[in-house]
Amino acid sequence: MTKKRWVQGIVLVVLVALGVFAYQTRQTSHAGESITAVGSTALQPLVEAAGEQYTGEHLGTFINVQGGGTGTGLSQIQEGAVQIGDSDLFATEQKGITGKDLVDHRVAVVGITPIVNKQTGVKNLSTQQLTDIFTGRVTNWQQVGGKKQPIVLINRAQGSGTRATFERYGLAGHRSKTAQEQDSSGMVRQIVATTPGAISYVAFSYVNHTVQALALNHVAPTEANVITNHWKIWSYEHLYTKGQPTGLTKDFIAYVQSPAIQKTLVRQLGYLSPTQMHVERDVDGQVTKIGGTRP
Repeated sequence: MTKKRWVQGIVLVVLVALGVFAYQTRQTSHAGESITAVGSTALQPLVEAAGEQYTGEHLGTFINVQGGGTGTGLSQIQEGAVQIGDSDLFATEQKGITGKDLVDHRVAVVGITPIVNKQTGVKNLSTQQLTDIFTGRVTNWQQVGGKKQPIVLINRAQGSGTRATFERYGLAGHRSKTAQEQDSSGMVRQIVATTPGAISYVAFSYVNHTVQALALNHVAPTEANVITNHWKIWSYEHLYTKGQPTGLTKDFIAYVQSPAIQKTLVRQLGYLSPTQMHVERDVDGQVTKIGGTRP
């Protein structure tokens, strides 16, 4: 081997080694670090999936994801007990949350739909009928065109962002009557699927073949209708931090907001990316038309 080729070989080895080192450094820049995200069960599937994918790509990191509901997420982030508070609501919409020092990072839009047991015989309700059911004026499915069967209400727990959004936009601001409450969207779906006459509400991402999603005023609960606000029961999904995020928290939030995740996981799991929306909604519920790009 000539001296020239020997030198070229050494240079190539060094370059490859540097490349591998840079890759490993990038992959494990937060090795040994962990963060906790707590709150919205409507957002939980996305944060869990993104967390698993992130830690798979960044060895040595850990993203701990827990539910508990929006109220829990916002109270814990306000107290500084966790790194991320998952919420279906703007922080100031939640009772007891001042919003002071909390920084909002929108990562998705979620549609919410009423669901019923498939044996009720009902697939469409008017907003007034839905309100009458949840406020107790209507107590049997026969009163709204279904089978002669008592209505069983299942609510999300107080403090749930899904419940607050449903009551505000699905029940025209009315509050549901006292009924059985559940902390988990998954448990709500299971109870509705197995309880004759049951009705509740979940994020689109929780709807499957075991329950019947209801149309309202003959408008179907679809992503296309959420995008244009023809389906009005929807909310932003927020990752809240106390102050500007740093370290692993900052990198993970940027990862969830990245085009790669927004175009894959977000849509695959039944959410919408905020960039898809043709409207924007503020904390007061006012809707403004914007651009947006359909998927």
